[in-house]
Amino acid sequence: MSAEAEEVAHDTVEAAVRAQLAKAFGGVRGIIEAAVPTIAFTVSWIATEELKLSLIVSVSLSVVLLLARVLQRSTPQFVINSLIGIAIGAFFASRTGNAKDYFLPGILWNGAYSVGMLLSIVTRWPVVGFLIGSVTNDPVGWHKDPGVVRLCTRLTWLLMVPCVVRVAVQGPVYLFGGGDQAVAALGFAKIVMGWPLQVAALAAMLSLLGRGRTPIKPPVAPA
Repeated sequence: MSAEAEEVAHDTVEAAVRAQLAKAFGGVRGIIEAAVPTIAFTVSWIATEELKLSLIVSVSLSVVLLLARVLQRSTPQFVINSLIGIAIGAFFASRTGNAKDYFLPGILWNGAYSVGMLLSIVTRWPVVGFLIGSVTNDPVGWHKDPGVVRLCTRLTWLLMVPCVVRVAVQGPVYLFGGGDQAVAALGFAKIVMGWPLQVAALAAMLSLLGRGRTPIKPPVAPA
């Protein structure tokens, strides 16, 4: 669908953001694909305490999931995103020899996301606003309408919450936890606070979007 057709199809900010959010989530399959490699790494480490084996199992499962997407000719975007994160975590853990470091990139990534979204809110350029720009083919036009800016600010707060919660919970476990208990706790926290928490935030965003009908373009003042 062209940008012009999408703009016609979505005549309100709420409709446009709902459509873009739907594209950003991989559905049930995306949730499973994100969780399986982490579950495999955590279970393998607890059972064997062999870091190299656990990393191989985790990365191999990600590759298998990617190949399944390719063979089925479905979008591999969500598996690739997961595989990149897993590969970075595997690199950290293999370099230090500490299984906890498998989870460090995710904690740092969520921290960076939190800071970035907070800065966008403080500067009154909330990141969700750029979803509107991707629909209207005008990256910054939405910023001219104070009502749209306020709505996008609220949505950005909701989008930021999961990232903050992950850092607040997983950070102390990483810093102060030790042994198998820390790896198990980090693995469990990453799964529970991954897609489930993101879906909860999405539900809250959709609830907010369902209550309003903000025009996607500010009304033109009469001459």
